[in-house]
Amino acid sequence: MDELHPDERLQQLQRRLAEFAAARGWEPYHTPKNLAVALSVEASELVEIFQWLTPEQSAKVMEKPDTAHRVADEVADVLAYLLQFCEVLGVDVLDALAAKIERNELRFPVTGPPTSNCHSSE
Repeated sequence: MDELHPDERLQQLQRRLAEFAAARGWEPYHTPKNLAVALSVEASELVEIFQWLTPEQSAKVMEKPDTAHRVADEVADVLAYLLQFCEVLGVDVLDALAAKIERNELRFPVTGPPTSNCHSSE
């Protein structure tokens, strides 16, 4: 699988997720609402790992095998539900991301040297 182009690999993983759900008869439950809720729950489980860590501790979570495994599992869960959500709604996740980056580049043009004291959410 690693020999595939990243776009092809993503599509193959999306197909595997759809086949996994179909084989278990889960399609009726994979509505946009249910998948959005499941995505939110999994993202919250990822947040939970970092909840009480300092910024310095959070930067080192991948150094501990147990924590690294938990982070990787939650990232996989988030991505799995996001891909299933996109599949159900017909959203090309890579096209959507590319378009969003382009809009953000226009919305937040570079006006000088990089600064570290602000973020788009501020």
